[in-house]
Amino acid sequence: MAKITFMGAGSTVFAKNVLGDSMLCEALSSSDIALYDIDGTRLRESKRMLDTLNKNVNKGRAKIKAYLGVENRKKALDKADFVINAIQVGGYDPCTITDFEVPKKYGLRQTIADTLGIGGIFRTLRTLPVMLDFARDIEKVAPDAWFLNYTNPMAMLTGGMLRGSSVKTVGLCHSVQVCSRSLLKTLGLDKKYPIEEVVDYIAGINHMAWLLKIEHKGKDLYPEIKAVAEKKLKQWRKAKDLKDKSGNMVRLEMMLRTGYYITESSEHFSEYCVHFIKAAAPELVPEFNIPLDEYPRRCINQIANWKKMSKELVGSPNLTHVRSREYASRIMEAIVTNKPERIGGNIINHGLIPNLPPEACVEVPCLVDGNGIQGCYVGNLPEVCASYNRTNINVQMMTIEAALTQRKECIYQAAMLDPHTAGELTIDQIRALCDDLIAAHGKWLPRYK
Repeated sequence: MAKITFMGAGSTVFAKNVLGDSMLCEALSSSDIALYDIDGTRLRESKRMLDTLNKNVNKGRAKIKAYLGVENRKKALDKADFVINAIQVGGYDPCTITDFEVPKKYGLRQTIADTLGIGGIFRTLRTLPVMLDFARDIEKVAPDAWFLNYTNPMAMLTGGMLRGSSVKTVGLCHSVQVCSRSLLKTLGLDKKYPIEEVVDYIAGINHMAWLLKIEHKGKDLYPEIKAVAEKKLKQWRKAKDLKDKSGNMVRLEMMLRTGYYITESSEHFSEYCVHFIKAAAPELVPEFNIPLDEYPRRCINQIANWKKMSKELVGSPNLTHVRSREYASRIMEAIVTNKPERIGGNIINHGLIPNLPPEACVEVPCLVDGNGIQGCYVGNLPEVCASYNRTNINVQMMTIEAALTQRKECIYQAAMLDPHTAGELTIDQIRALCDDLIAAHGKWLPRYK
């Protein structure tokens, strides 16, 4: 019988997916489930929802207990076999607002700001110290636990855990599972090539992994995909009304220029490079249908919709669940049963992709079984793909250095290396922006020297 601890259990929808999946898995159905959060209201809502789900789909076999606050954290983690991490430090208000509004004063615009860029840097700086506090507890009370991280910035937080602790950690993201599906659907090829018949291969770094192969019954689909994409992209770029454009235009443009499709969405990728969000070329934003300030809008909508959702999830006595595509339950099942599973995971490179730095956090195919999670050798990426990855890895490595050493100079250097930030601001402006963000975050950051 496994013990599963869910950190950030107030994320009710995500807790339903991961823990509901576990309840539907015979090997995990009788698990002890510990729910941990610092928000008492959201924790109680998740506990109530999961109790209902446990009764309806699992005959009440799981044992579920809630733990509120830092003073109960060690109890929640005690003897855990698996720790699911889904925390958001600082939330929408004040921290996400800060990540967007302070850079705007310098003319620096963002779309999501949770992976790279100045927003991703500061999201890491306030989140990684909390996760390393978790790690210190895990090292004491659950040293053999696997830490399954779902929190962004994925590469920086997972890499920081692996560099700053002894906790066995893997980062998990949805973008690998849906990459080929999104490409075929965007181009209207999904009915011609059903996704269950498609074979693909993906590797790189989180949110910038590359679809290195996409085949259907042994046929390379890339020549047809690129021909269709080139035609459609020309039409979409010329369209005047945004509703006549695709939401995937940045990814298609980059595929045509590099040869390979990227795992994460266009709104994400547009802020990982210097090409699309430019004060000197503002026309590119509408031309490529780039939604500036997208993440704050999503947060506002989610908050507004939660009351309705909470009634459907928390208040419904007939709540049920269908196993989702999330990796977590499949990982836990494979480790418990020793039945192999393949996933796309974020781990330290150590030569799996030789033309990326060995200490980088890479996203690669992984084998999961009773031995745990083992990365598979990929080999060199096409050089253009590796080159784009390295521009992001530079920022990731420097941000982790800042968090682990608490040296302010490292924060400045991380921001100076960021493609979008450096492409828009001078060094003096970057340093001033970092100082303003440090001041605005206040107690959400440790004291930097």
